[in-house]
Amino acid sequence: MRFHWLLVAGSLVLALAATAGSVESAGKKKDRKWKYPEAKRSAVVDDFHGTEVADPYRWLEDADSRETIAWVEAENRVTRKFIDAVPARESIEERMRELWDYPKYGVPQRHGDRYFFTKNDGLQNQSVLYMVESLAGKPRTILDPNKLSEDGTIALTNQAYNRDGTLLAYGLSSSGSDRQEIRIRKIDTGKEFDEVIRWVKFTGIAWKHDSSGFFYNRFPEPGTVPEEDENNFSQVYWHRLGTPQSKDKLIFEMPENKELGFVPFITEDGEYLLLYAYHGTDQRNGIYYRPVESDGEFVKLLEVGEAEFQPVGNAGKRFFFKTDLDAPRGRVVAIDLDHPGRADWKEVLGEQDDVISSAEIVNQQMIIQYMHQAHELLKLFDLEGKLLKEIPLPAIGSIIGLTGRQEDEEMFFGFQSFVYPTAIYRYDFRTGKTIPFRSTEISFDPSGYVTEQVFYRSKDGTRVPMFLTYKKGMKRDGDNHTLLYGYGGFNINLTPSFSVTRLVWLENGGILAVANLRGGSEFGEEWHQAGMLGNKQNVFDDFIAAAEFLIEKRYTRREKLAINGGSNGGLLVTACLLQRPELFGAVVAQVPVTDMLRYQKWTVGRYWVPEYGNAEKSPEDFAFLYAYSPLHNVKKGVDYPPILVTTADTDDRVVPAHAKKFVAALQAADGGKNPILIRVETKAGHGAGKPTTKILEEYSDIYAFLFVTLDVKGENSPR
Repeated sequence: MRFHWLLVAGSLVLALAATAGSVESAGKKKDRKWKYPEAKRSAVVDDFHGTEVADPYRWLEDADSRETIAWVEAENRVTRKFIDAVPARESIEERMRELWDYPKYGVPQRHGDRYFFTKNDGLQNQSVLYMVESLAGKPRTILDPNKLSEDGTIALTNQAYNRDGTLLAYGLSSSGSDRQEIRIRKIDTGKEFDEVIRWVKFTGIAWKHDSSGFFYNRFPEPGTVPEEDENNFSQVYWHRLGTPQSKDKLIFEMPENKELGFVPFITEDGEYLLLYAYHGTDQRNGIYYRPVESDGEFVKLLEVGEAEFQPVGNAGKRFFFKTDLDAPRGRVVAIDLDHPGRADWKEVLGEQDDVISSAEIVNQQMIIQYMHQAHELLKLFDLEGKLLKEIPLPAIGSIIGLTGRQEDEEMFFGFQSFVYPTAIYRYDFRTGKTIPFRSTEISFDPSGYVTEQVFYRSKDGTRVPMFLTYKKGMKRDGDNHTLLYGYGGFNINLTPSFSVTRLVWLENGGILAVANLRGGSEFGEEWHQAGMLGNKQNVFDDFIAAAEFLIEKRYTRREKLAINGGSNGGLLVTACLLQRPELFGAVVAQVPVTDMLRYQKWTVGRYWVPEYGNAEKSPEDFAFLYAYSPLHNVKKGVDYPPILVTTADTDDRVVPAHAKKFVAALQAADGGKNPILIRVETKAGHGAGKPTTKILEEYSDIYAFLFVTLDVKGENSPR
């Protein structure tokens, strides 16, 4: 049970000259002033605990206004003119498309005697859901999202099967929105039930074992509460199969604490209905329960706000939880529902040097994923905590998904690393063997590349790990174009992962650097807390120190070093850009959070308050947020490096106002030397469910930008 809430010789002058109308000659490129669409400055000023803060681009928060639309269209034209003038742009996309065109499999799930998995043949916009009756059986198509829209912008985002695998409740998302609609179909006939479940987001679906219906969580219907509360007042409902949503029965709500969310799930024995209670992105969740057939009150087994308690499984009334209570690197405890007092808890698996990243029960054994120095290990224990064995993994890398039920004699997991695409493995508990279930062939030879792990010291002396991937034989002469990537927040780790889009970079002699910054989960909850709230500057210091290390050790030099991050990682790179503009050769910020004084006002922004703080409510929070907020730390006349900011018009997680306001402020303060560009995608959200076509177009633009601004001259440079 898991709850987890990515040639150019000479072309630089040509591309820049083609974009800037005021350039008189290539020789004057350093003196020119870039011409950007006009962004008016309004007189909006807010008072934060006695400090007046101007917000001149507040009008850009209204995405539907004529002024905002006109500004976005004009900015996109500037960006397109720049990108399209890059000679390598077309061949970058051609090579990226060639690399992308290979079969991609999801990790199978077993329900009844059936196995369900997703597969993308290569360039399909969305992966297709398949079923096989046996491991050697012929796959049968269950649901093809590509047939639901011409442009591939409707995505399958949630799948919940009944016990015997004959019914499927599934979520559909349009244009990348977090909001979904749940539909239900009979798997054998493909027939759809009439009812559609709406107003759902971050939703769990828990089928009763008799298949009569399911429990789910939802938010209020828009218009029934103030707009700022549309992502509050989480409720849990019971839906009886074959009836309209209007007949659904409300079984739990807590209106007195409107910011709490609740996700239902049912234990594998079918006996208990549990609610996973959470407050935004705070890892310190609660657990409530009652018997499935009961209409009584829920028992609050574990309250929100003390520690993380991830359900692992149960044996009757004995429940297992992975927790960081008194164990920042994680442990597993057993709680007896008849004796739930803390004095009666039993520690099944104690804290170790390595961090527990995940725990499951399969074949009545505990499957523990450990994180060792930011890469993963897989070990088996019995239910009393005795180590049975370690399951060897193919290389240093990451486990992507792990499926299996408590009574199963098999489990499946995906494995990947920086230059190895996801391969699916099946582990047989009877034989103790791990065998490939689905592997892939890609037009890329990983044997010519190496990944090393290095450690460096941050500003305060903290030892930070970083993965470096590059071609074998690479010379540390300071002349390698390098892409430094980071995230650093929300207890999210950056273990070795595969991305097709990065291969073009590696093929052309580039170095990929991935830094494991504080704020993540690589070394447990203490590592996370060292990079949140008032400690957020540590994350920026870690990232800046990574850049300095790469330059000092002659992997690269400033002019050849680009930084990249998305979402919270977009906050990372924009903050570092402003704090150390002389350190970077180029910056790519994807769907960034940049307005740290108002982020909590938009869509699900208030979920992040436990991680970031709230400038409105706390003078202390305002002080540290204002100190690093990218939007509020742009300085006029600074020679900022080339920057490309990407966002999407229907992103309802990190709203595009963050990117728009930040770019408007940067352009107004422009020192004149380098391009400051924004790329606003249409019919796309924060990233999940984005069709292949849009992914390839976006990353081809990003790498074209990097190739030209860093003057890439790799031996395999697209031409």
